[in-house]
Amino acid sequence: MMRQFELVERVKAYDPTADEDLINRAYVYAMKMHGSQKRASGDPYFSHPIEVAGILTNYKLDSASIVTALLHDIVEDTLATLDDVRKLFGDEVARLVDGVTKLAKIHLQNIETKQAENFRKFLLAMSEDIRVLVVKLADRLHNMRTLQHIADPAKRRTIALETMEIYAPLAERIGIQEIKTELEDLAFSQLHPDARVSILNRLKYLELHGGDLVGKIMDELDQLIRGVGLTGYISGREKTPYSIWRKMQIKEVSFEQLSDIMAFRIILETVEDCYRVLGLIHTRYPMVPGRFKDYISTPKRNGYRSIHTAVIGPQRQRIEIQLRTHAMHEIAELGVAAHWQYKQGLGVVEGKQYNWLRELLDILESAQSPQEFLEHTKLEMFQDQVFCFSPKGDLIALPRGAGPVDFAYAVHSEVGDTCVGAKVNGRIVPLRTRLQNGDQVEIMTSKAQRPSPEWEAFVVTGKARAHIRRWIRQEARAEFSKLGQDIVEKAFQKEGYELTKKALALALEKFALPNLDDLYVRVGEGRLSGRQVFLAVYPGARTEKDDNIVNLSQARVKQAGENAALPAVPIKGLTPGLAVHLSECCHPLPGDRIVGIAHPGKGIEVHTIDCEKLVDFSEEPDRWVDLAWDFERNTGMSLGRLNLTVANEPGALGSLSTVIARNHGNISNLKFTKRSADFFDMIVDIEVADVKHLANIVAALRATPSINAVDRARG
Repeated sequence: MMRQFELVERVKAYDPTADEDLINRAYVYAMKMHGSQKRASGDPYFSHPIEVAGILTNYKLDSASIVTALLHDIVEDTLATLDDVRKLFGDEVARLVDGVTKLAKIHLQNIETKQAENFRKFLLAMSEDIRVLVVKLADRLHNMRTLQHIADPAKRRTIALETMEIYAPLAERIGIQEIKTELEDLAFSQLHPDARVSILNRLKYLELHGGDLVGKIMDELDQLIRGVGLTGYISGREKTPYSIWRKMQIKEVSFEQLSDIMAFRIILETVEDCYRVLGLIHTRYPMVPGRFKDYISTPKRNGYRSIHTAVIGPQRQRIEIQLRTHAMHEIAELGVAAHWQYKQGLGVVEGKQYNWLRELLDILESAQSPQEFLEHTKLEMFQDQVFCFSPKGDLIALPRGAGPVDFAYAVHSEVGDTCVGAKVNGRIVPLRTRLQNGDQVEIMTSKAQRPSPEWEAFVVTGKARAHIRRWIRQEARAEFSKLGQDIVEKAFQKEGYELTKKALALALEKFALPNLDDLYVRVGEGRLSGRQVFLAVYPGARTEKDDNIVNLSQARVKQAGENAALPAVPIKGLTPGLAVHLSECCHPLPGDRIVGIAHPGKGIEVHTIDCEKLVDFSEEPDRWVDLAWDFERNTGMSLGRLNLTVANEPGALGSLSTVIARNHGNISNLKFTKRSADFFDMIVDIEVADVKHLANIVAALRATPSINAVDRARG
């Protein structure tokens, strides 16, 4: 364990102006507060914050960060409070300690919720001062180094998975490559121990039988550079077990099929030297197609700059070579620690390299829950990148697999919300298109456009997914509110009472709801009934139960003939997932006799009156809702589903589509369910106006020689 004077000397070695008294007081205070506490290894608990502080001295952090490392666990694990820290060590240290401290004293629902809430709080603190993240990474690094002392294998795996999915990508985002690499390797040893041991054994075998291959390649590269009068520092290494394993997974190849497990770095004086040496290497050795990346002209989001190329190099070995200057190398290794912005009075989200942090804050505003935020954060961070350009030449970095909708949201949230189409390299493309490096993307927008729920199936960025989900929630809430208002108004009209603002105010007070919209939404979702709202306002007006009241929770099953004259809940917004939606078991169409089933939290599901699924609700009459089609407002197309048996002969599918088109139907989906030498069985979804329209199409299909059987699908 590092002693007090040793820690101070290490800090003073790189920062002679460091506050020695502050560090000494923090060391003594933390030791006193942690007292006799022990770690899982049996070591004094105080050894952990000292080791964290020691890690930070490797990156030459300031006195406040070192003190934060010493104190980062005292609020969580001792009787000390944040006010105590503020009084003894000042506002700056207290703010940093608060940012690193977990929410251990808040009782949350489960481990996942706690993890997500911790990360949310951590991100907010990190956005104010990046030192919070650096201290947290050092804390996680030491915990991972001692993870083997935790007895519970499941807990070790959980911590390792969190490290791999959250903290290693964060270390990469701020450019501290050394911490990122070690975190990945330590997590890999817990998550896939057998794979790691296997790769290490194979690397040792290659080292024993290949001689000093790395040294020979370095000598040949050195001679190449010196031959043109340049000097550079050359280093070589084998890739880490985790990077090898990940490449094996991505490329779906075995270890023996990998030929570029060695990487070499050449550090030169100037940018011009980097490009000159790149030309020499590509002239001397064959280049591996698709493996050249120029991060000098297009830096990574964390400010990383370097040239990467892969060649069949010296000794006929396939190797990776990185070219960079000394300044680039310092940033590549130390990341944000190489140029502390806070020393110049700049906030953490000022520089371009922190655009990703602003995007995480945007996701935080859009996410409905901490768990959803954590899900979108993983999507945002744990991805390889492609670089695309706007028509004005602005560079937009996106995860690999991203499309025009992701690009639109990366430009601006409003651009994403109003996106109607895209041009890639001057050509109009589908929104599902995957973007490639160097694509120029132009987004077409319309003020009338809104995000489509279908977008969620193909976007890959957390920001895009969070905004799409927020819009879907808002639309669903509006539908529930509109439906709920109709139900409440009908309930009051049925009882012969006027629905006044005063009456609604009493209902809000009764149900402890903040506003009228929340009341209507609860009714629309089925969590309250219109009659319950009425009785909350007029509790003494308990009349004989009226089976004809149409609401979500007290409708009664009536005979078909009795239902005809009853007022029906208007069927609006027939989009799946909104307040009123069509069931997928019977696919009701305008003209079918229908009934609704209330699902709390989801709204009304519409079924045909003869749907077999209704048997499941025969003992729950309170959930039945009398419905009728509103033909005046229901002017759109609906989906009808048919089961067909079609002859396996040339032109059969053409005849099928021709008949449907001639009868003004539109095929929206087709699926084969069974094939034989003579016939195909299939399901066809057709957009039609109503049940009569579908019946006309069925009749026409039955008259077609190549179609053996046609029936309306049920279930």
